[in-house]
Amino acid sequence: MYHALLFFHVLAGFFLVSGVVVYSAFALGSPVNRATRLVAESLWGIGALGTIVLGIWLALNRPEYDLLDGWIIAALVLWVLAMGSGAQASRGMKAEGEDAAIAVDRRTLFAHWMRVVYVVLLLLVMVWKPGA
Repeated sequence: MYHALLFFHVLAGFFLVSGVVVYSAFALGSPVNRATRLVAESLWGIGALGTIVLGIWLALNRPEYDLLDGWIIAALVLWVLAMGSGAQASRGMKAEGEDAAIAVDRRTLFAHWMRVVYVVLLLLVMVWKPGA
């Protein structure tokens, strides 16, 4: 059971990062169309839900992990920050038509790049588990 949970948790993390990569392309000036934005939103949403649900399930499933471990609390805080900045960035990057290049304002760009930082930090915490 543990290996299946871990596999799907890592897969959800891959979806989350994939969504960030697509949004980074938008932030760097790639045209935004409805289909690509739907893929980015789906990857981000499935990844977000999968990482939090499966991550908590994993922490509760293993006796060596506790939800109050420092690295798990750090991961939860980074996840919440990534979701907040991601929501703000997603609102600012809407497709205005087929293959429309959008002008993204500074607040949206800042929110997106902060999302990138939070996700990278989240990955680092998950890999090295500081304090574990």
